[in-house]
Amino acid sequence: MSEEVLPRKLRLSSFQIIILGFAGVILVGALLLMLPLASAEGCVTPFPKTLFTATSAVCVTGLVVEDTGSYWSVFGQAILLVLIQVGGLGVVTVAVFFVMLSKRKISLMQRSTMQDAISAPKVGGIVRLTKFFLRGTFLIELLGALVMLPVFCRDYGWSGVWMAVFHSVSAFCNAGFDLLGQSGSPYPSLTGYAADPVINLTIMLLIVLGGIGFLTWDDVWENRLHIRRYRMQSKVILVTTLCLILLPALFFFLADYSALPIGKRLLASFFQAVSPRTAGFNTMDLTAMTEASRAIMILLMLVGGSPGSTAGGMKTTTLAVLLANAVATFRRRESPQFFGRRVGSGAVKTAATILSMYLMLFFGCGLFISIYEALPLSTCLYETASAVGTVGLTLGITPQLHLPSQLLLILLMYLGRVGGLTLVYAAMSSREPSVAKLPLEKITVG
Repeated sequence: MSEEVLPRKLRLSSFQIIILGFAGVILVGALLLMLPLASAEGCVTPFPKTLFTATSAVCVTGLVVEDTGSYWSVFGQAILLVLIQVGGLGVVTVAVFFVMLSKRKISLMQRSTMQDAISAPKVGGIVRLTKFFLRGTFLIELLGALVMLPVFCRDYGWSGVWMAVFHSVSAFCNAGFDLLGQSGSPYPSLTGYAADPVINLTIMLLIVLGGIGFLTWDDVWENRLHIRRYRMQSKVILVTTLCLILLPALFFFLADYSALPIGKRLLASFFQAVSPRTAGFNTMDLTAMTEASRAIMILLMLVGGSPGSTAGGMKTTTLAVLLANAVATFRRRESPQFFGRRVGSGAVKTAATILSMYLMLFFGCGLFISIYEALPLSTCLYETASAVGTVGLTLGITPQLHLPSQLLLILLMYLGRVGGLTLVYAAMSSREPSVAKLPLEKITVG
């Protein structure tokens, strides 16, 4: 008698769990937003609109086809807030959070998936790190809401409580959703608070804290001001983040806003340097900025935040590794270096691959939208950079785009949040890495 072969149990890799988890949350959110209760007018919102909105919320982007403050009801806004929080922390982190609440033991597979989700260096101590991240997240969001509460309550009464909470979570998760729009003047973002130092400074601080990465938090918390004890990655992230704030802010100060008073000009310059990586709020009219400033913002949007953070984009470490590799090439060094440490060739190859993928997605999709919609290429590239970088800044064309172009932006937002390499690893997870080497032959580059 032949032996019966039992089917193998389907085992998903951690990368497959991450991409399917994000897709599942997006789908559930889109269906919930279709409910009449979710819209201010009590009508059923078409699925393409809710899919775009749910994707933007879960992927913490901020691009919208309907004004969040005027179109959605409080119930709809609450759904968006939950989607933003889940997307900012990561689907896997939220799932592990509920496992911890139920007092169940966290399996090795769950720990491994958590490691990939937050870009942790090792599995050991992952539960402690997760608890630290969650407590820190909720505490920072609470403090941000309390600081902004007096301003919003002054302007909106008791509704200001909800607005303070919503904008605090949206800023920390680098989402860029706002509730300040009205039926007569939709899509205002934070332009009404351009001169308010409390709102500006609080939102900027929340964006930076959410975007530097949870492992950097851990380093700062454990080592305080003993910077020499920090991991090399944390040092690279902090230095790169500081440069990506100060240098663009100086450029914006010199190139734009010359008609503003000095105080408001400083706030506007720093805010627009922080927001493109990858928060999506704006305090000034983006269409009035110079072409050079928009180009700088596109670069900032593509770079994004740091690994293991609430932000998207290529990541600050990718930019740093590529620049360090260029310096090493100029100096005829074998490997790039940071703070007396050498970076492996694998990191350089990964950084180059990520850069190539983002540039192809950004330019290819921008070119398609420009041709299909008969719009200027520079404007379309701004939108695609905003989508793939999960930023949410817009020059105002997204609500007017046709369905194929909006579907393309949905794809870019999804890829920008889960990461292009995550999709590649998920698709190739069943394949064994090849150890065979082909014959070597030189090729001239440069």
